[in-house]
Amino acid sequence: MGLDLRKPIGIFFGILGIILVVHGFLTRGDPMYAKSLDININLIWGGVLIVFGLLMLIPALMCKEAPPEK
Repeated sequence: MGLDLRKPIGIFFGILGIILVVHGFLTRGDPMYAKSLDININLIWGGVLIVFGLLMLIPALMCKEAPPEK
């Protein structure tokens, strides 16, 4: 079976992480972070999601696919 879910999962979480990191950079210093002790959670979790996406993508891309059986 050639079904490997690591690629689409890695791509999805990587894109979502990039969106969060960009949003976090664009809203740095915004007053909304005063409620969260000035912690920009978008930057933190965006980075976490990018790392998770890479952890899914790297093994999926390094794995050699088996030739199709006839």
